[in-house]
Amino acid sequence: MSNEYNYDNDAQFFPFFVLTVTSLVTVPLTYTLLRAPSDSATATKAPKIESPAPPNHVDIIDTQRAKQKRKELRLKRIITAATGWIVMAYMIYLMVVTARHAPKIWNPYDILDVGMSATEKQINSRYRKLSVTMHPDKRQPDASKNLTVEAINDEWVEIVKAYKSLTDEEIRNNYIQYGNPDGKQSTSFGIALPQFLVAEGNGKYVLVFYGILLGIGLPWLVGKWWYGMQKMTRERILVTSAGNMFKEYKDRMDGGDVASAISSAMEYQDILPGGKADTGLGKLEKKLQATSDLDLAMLEKDKKLLNELDDATRRKTLALIWAYLGRIDLEDRTLEAEKYEVAPTALRLTEALASIGLAYGFTQPVLSTYQMAQALTQAIPPTKLSLPLLQLPHFNPDVIQKIETKTESTSKEHLTVQSFMALPAEQRQALAQAAGLPNDRLKQAEQVARQLPYLRVEKAFFKVQGEKYIIPSSLVQLAVKARFIPPGTSKIPPVSEADLEDPDPAEGDLKAQNKEIEQHHIPLAYAPYLPRDRAPQWHIFLADSRQGKIAVPPFRFSTFDKPAFKEDGTPTFEVVTMKMQFQAPPQPGEFKFTMHMVCDSYVGFDYKQDVTLVIDDASKAQEVDDDDDISEPDEDTIAGQMAALKGQATSDPEAKAKRRAARRAAHDEESDYESGTDEDEESESETDTDTDSDDE
Repeated sequence: MSNEYNYDNDAQFFPFFVLTVTSLVTVPLTYTLLRAPSDSATATKAPKIESPAPPNHVDIIDTQRAKQKRKELRLKRIITAATGWIVMAYMIYLMVVTARHAPKIWNPYDILDVGMSATEKQINSRYRKLSVTMHPDKRQPDASKNLTVEAINDEWVEIVKAYKSLTDEEIRNNYIQYGNPDGKQSTSFGIALPQFLVAEGNGKYVLVFYGILLGIGLPWLVGKWWYGMQKMTRERILVTSAGNMFKEYKDRMDGGDVASAISSAMEYQDILPGGKADTGLGKLEKKLQATSDLDLAMLEKDKKLLNELDDATRRKTLALIWAYLGRIDLEDRTLEAEKYEVAPTALRLTEALASIGLAYGFTQPVLSTYQMAQALTQAIPPTKLSLPLLQLPHFNPDVIQKIETKTESTSKEHLTVQSFMALPAEQRQALAQAAGLPNDRLKQAEQVARQLPYLRVEKAFFKVQGEKYIIPSSLVQLAVKARFIPPGTSKIPPVSEADLEDPDPAEGDLKAQNKEIEQHHIPLAYAPYLPRDRAPQWHIFLADSRQGKIAVPPFRFSTFDKPAFKEDGTPTFEVVTMKMQFQAPPQPGEFKFTMHMVCDSYVGFDYKQDVTLVIDDASKAQEVDDDDDISEPDEDTIAGQMAALKGQATSDPEAKAKRRAARRAAHDEESDYESGTDEDEESESETDTDTDSDDE
């Protein structure tokens, strides 16, 4: 048997092939783009706090900000995916508009116009009728119908062939086995290429192209995508980096330890490739050593750790992180660009380190990672020497030191933005003038402070939806009621008691239970030194202060059920509700926790409060159910009808009867069990007595 090759001369099937190959690349690539959206999607929806005073090296920061946006947008992948979808759309268009000529399948039943269940007698009868009308001797050529002698003969040949295939046993077997009365035919191969590509001497090039595409290109692309998926963690960092930070983790970590841990990641090799790790390292370290603690707040142990590092990439990375946190002028544009480029990567790695800390469950390392995130966002050292007022424009360490010296405060901690803005306006102005800060610059700083989203907790309590008491192992909600009150805000309205309550939806009101609450965004973090947009998040978790461990992992909140600010930027003073749900302990009692609420974008905005979770015995809830059954009148009574008119609750008599019967059966079963136990004990004691008597 010979082989027959059919080429796609009319381009009928070539679009199918191109569509298939293109979709193998485009669909997975599009999935990866949609699966993990970047923070820029949130950033585009949130308003911004404009800076009245640009920081130093604002041109370098803006350049790095544009570079980070390109990274977050994943521009190359977006262009590749868009090109793929365009090609796929064009192929679909060709498939729709191209006329396709499907090969006609030879079917003797259709030719004789008989059913497949026709008997041999019916086939013979049909053949005789066709011979009367379709035999060449009975038909004449007709030019108007394009009917020639050859066409008449061909039609009759097909009729005879069909008749024999249905009446001759051998021919019929050939048709059944091979679909053709002549038996097995030559093998036909369809090639989704126009013939002219091969016929005119281009065949070897086309074959080479297809070989590279299908044999090398496609497997390489799929392998690279799969390996890229496997080498990244859920936090979008390299698995190797996660392993390095895991080795650096300690049960007690301060800001310097966190900075050292995140400097061990492999992501920095893309920022400092090759010889860039050694370039300018000596100058950078001299700058760090020459900076005072007031400016940098880098502890001696951190400087010692920096000097002990052998890896040039890690050493320079750690030095750049501390230079960024200390806002040190490196007097070199290349080093400045690297300093600001390192910051967003360090921030992402800090968030990944927090996940490692949560796996261990110790409170202090997790808080240190949150504080490092605050420090990287605001370019402030993450130590006790850090100055929260550095978050305001025009405030530098020298000005802050003079202001704090003249304030009559017994606290050893530095002034926060809230405490400074809480001072009378005349006092703030006097302190600023004494520190050498002009009044116009003070006004700009105050303008920024009044836009910062400081979240003040009004009430925090535990509850179980639809229940009056919290019983063991129930699903408990910690409801936190709070308001956004920026520092320095005046004329704050009192909070309404109704806003501090959290009523449950009426039982059976599915519409209220399934209602989606509109979420409102908070302004992007005011971070003039961070070369990327950042949406602030609030992390709320419960900790056991005695054991120093986290009892309930953090819940993150970046959007809220009420708007925090109006369109003009003034606060709404609306009470927002944040809920975190967890399972109650399996035994009754009082459980004391410390509730931590940490904002990961601002220094000094943290809050903590002692809360007590009271778990009642399950029998107490049962007593409440019994009281509810007694207190609610039946629907068919006069009292029930009056209660229904007043909108009060009534009970279904049948349901109440079933509940009472179930409780009575449970009580009787318990009584029988106790009675049987007593009888067994009594009979057992009698047996023992009788036995003793017999022995005696």
